[in-house]
Amino acid sequence: MYETILYETADHVARITLNRPQARNALSDQMVDELLDAFARARDDEEVRVIVLTGAGDRAFCAGADLGGLGAAQGDGRPLADPEAIRASAPYRLFTAFPGLGKPIIARLAGHAVAGGLGLAAACDLVIAAEDVTLATPEVNVGLWPMMIMAIVNRNVAPKHAFKLYYTGARISAAEGRDIGLVTEVVPRADLDARVDELARLIAAKSPLALRRGRDAFFAVEGRPLEEQVAHLLGELVELAAGADAKEGIAAFLEGRAPRFEGR
Repeated sequence: MYETILYETADHVARITLNRPQARNALSDQMVDELLDAFARARDDEEVRVIVLTGAGDRAFCAGADLGGLGAAQGDGRPLADPEAIRASAPYRLFTAFPGLGKPIIARLAGHAVAGGLGLAAACDLVIAAEDVTLATPEVNVGLWPMMIMAIVNRNVAPKHAFKLYYTGARISAAEGRDIGLVTEVVPRADLDARVDELARLIAAKSPLALRRGRDAFFAVEGRPLEEQVAHLLGELVELAAGADAKEGIAAFLEGRAPRFEGR
């Protein structure tokens, strides 16, 4: 079905693999279109409860934009200043898609994540990286700036650390990425798959309804005043508590058994 990515599902987990290892899994317009299609497919599949995003091979998770195949600045041919052209551009469509996924998404980093590839990883909810992976925003080295991913990175990293990445363009280790908030966990390369699978299974065993509504609420209240956040979240809690999954979870807890969640 796809030419630049792989898509497979098993045990309530959808695994999406960037599959251009010869190009270090660089993002092209076609790859972005296929990624967005795969995201929608996973979102709409009731059997899928968790998404894992990774890159083929162990050289690169993603090297960012394919400068020969990503029409980021052109949109559909209209001037970049045209708001419709901006919304039509591949980077805009890709990075604004994550809040609406409706499912937890884990980035599995077996290779380096640089430029737009770092933004892609940082846009995921959790990032599990092999200990020899490096991260970087090298745009400044060629007279550019990580404009498109700055909105994503800035949500994860404190300003002093972010500016160091942007100003120097230097690579940092996965451990440094964890220390500044870009990476969730760093594991030995030999343990990467086992840890990602373990985490995906752990999350997939939770209530699909709680996962979806909780994740949606996280993004819905972001940046809003405290009073609005509390009001919105209280309403979400009341509705969630009335669902079948919450009733099943509480009953299972009281009965000392594992819950059987159905996503209702």
